[in-house]
Amino acid sequence: MIVDVKKYLFIGAEKELEHFFQRAQEQGFIEFRAVSGKKAVQLPDSAQHLIAAMKILRKQPVKDPYEGPYDHAHATLVAHRIIELYTEISALHEEKRLLDAEIARVGVFGDFSLEVLDALEREGKRKVQFFCMKTAKSHKTNFSDEVIYIGTEYDLDYFIAINEEPTQYPDMIEMRIDRPLGELQKRLAFVLSRTHDLEVELKSDAGYIAYLHEALIEELNAHNLAFAKREVSFPLDNALFAIEAWIPETRISSVYAMMDGMMIHCEQISLDPGETVPTFLENNALGQIGEDIINIYDTPAHTDKDPSLWVLCSFTLFFSMIIGDAGYGFLFLAFAFYLNRKFPTLKGQGKRFLKLLTILSAACLIWGVLTASYFGVALSEKNPLRKISLTNYLVEKKVEYHLEMKDDVYDEYLKNTQEAPGTGKESIASAVVQQFNSNILLEFSLLVGIIHVSLGLLRYFSRNWSSIGWVMFLVGGYLYFPYLLNATTLLNFLHIVSKPLATQIGLQLVYCGAGTALVLALIQRKWLGLIEIMNIVQVFGDVLSYLRLYALALAGAMMAETFNGLGEMLGLFVGIVCMMVGHVVNLSLSLMGGVIHGLRLNFLEWYHYCFEGGGRLFKPLKRLKSK
Repeated sequence: MIVDVKKYLFIGAEKELEHFFQRAQEQGFIEFRAVSGKKAVQLPDSAQHLIAAMKILRKQPVKDPYEGPYDHAHATLVAHRIIELYTEISALHEEKRLLDAEIARVGVFGDFSLEVLDALEREGKRKVQFFCMKTAKSHKTNFSDEVIYIGTEYDLDYFIAINEEPTQYPDMIEMRIDRPLGELQKRLAFVLSRTHDLEVELKSDAGYIAYLHEALIEELNAHNLAFAKREVSFPLDNALFAIEAWIPETRISSVYAMMDGMMIHCEQISLDPGETVPTFLENNALGQIGEDIINIYDTPAHTDKDPSLWVLCSFTLFFSMIIGDAGYGFLFLAFAFYLNRKFPTLKGQGKRFLKLLTILSAACLIWGVLTASYFGVALSEKNPLRKISLTNYLVEKKVEYHLEMKDDVYDEYLKNTQEAPGTGKESIASAVVQQFNSNILLEFSLLVGIIHVSLGLLRYFSRNWSSIGWVMFLVGGYLYFPYLLNATTLLNFLHIVSKPLATQIGLQLVYCGAGTALVLALIQRKWLGLIEIMNIVQVFGDVLSYLRLYALALAGAMMAETFNGLGEMLGLFVGIVCMMVGHVVNLSLSLMGGVIHGLRLNFLEWYHYCFEGGGRLFKPLKRLKSK
């Protein structure tokens, strides 16, 4: 539910300022309005250090929480020490990388002393140089006596040249050695030892996460309070303070109760031109889960109707239709139960995510049972799982309808199966069950699209009168277009509406709906209403977009069936591995499709008709608390 938010002005004695803001932060339902245009203040360094230290500790192995008494100054010192440890460890890792590279570069020359080498050069009046060269070129080169071969590493040959003066050789690269192998190895040993000691110390601090979190909460509360106070003005030579704020309509009485006994007065004031009113969403249980979903895309405007529950319900249906398999739904549900057992104390958004996962998993399981889909396995006609399948029931009803009507569908399948007339229901059903099942799922996807778009149109009928005409157009299209395609719909074979009557009513609704939409648009928007007729393409295209529900489900079913077939062909062991890998791939693709397209149909096709968006979430000053 979106609650109206009102704008208020608070005026009070300057001596009540601190007490007033402390109470407001404790209550947590007042958003102090920013009017000065000042840029947001960055978090203080102490808070940023705490955040950085917590990020570092989260990468460490889990350790029992620190149980000492809380002290903010001590927490700050711990955070600084953790950052210092991490910085030094990172520097040591980088030094180790450089040392390894340098050892690999000069290791072929062995260990020697640079001091001894310098002394030999001075006394012998010779210059010692180190070179490397591609092995392929080295084998084709004749070297002079002063060039001494040392060894080969990978595709390089290494040499030492001793001359009276520095000399360069074709195709040879001179190497500079600042530290010999022995010195590098000693330094590397020290780096490894020091790194180990620091990492042990850092791991021992992993239990400080909750301790640092408590300090961070304290820092954030102080920061938020100081930020809210920036907007206070002091008229009458600082004798009074004044500040504007946003208050939800349902909390106004609580504001007056909060100010009881304080020398403060508040009064509702008018909005400034072009001012954006914050959106206050107030939901419980399932509504909060839907609220998390809608915030992925955009924040509703304060004039919107809350779409939280609508989006949750439709997303659940779309997701289950796209996954379309009870076996996959069971795996999801088992995973959801595992997470609930592993994280029983989880709260807030994390807990709501687990509830969403449970809801989606249960919906997938139910939809898979209704469509008799279990890991892509083809069930026999006598399997009891088919008896509880909704699609199997509808297929039987469709077969009975064509047997009863003796229409062209009946004749075609008799001809294709080479059966004599009057063969009976079982033979016909066996020949067409797969096609009828696909047709029913395809039609159901379109029917869901018509209902979903129609609900969106009707939700904002008061803002767009032509919506009623487009709903009539969609219903008429569902009734009439099967006549053009020579198709039999659910309404026909369930004997709700006969084909001739559906065609007649549908054609009238198509024309009347489009005409009604145009007339109502002209009444509401005058001559601008003429462009309403162009929405025929938009409405028609949006409904066809729901065919993705059928297409994605069909793709997943075909992949599952293909992997099952490959498993049967490859034998027991290899076949089982192939099936498991294949189903993991199919499950991952189906999961991505279910999330992306399940949300897309809400955020694009449905929002187009019943969502304004562009809002700003109501963010009151409130005291954060440790979990």
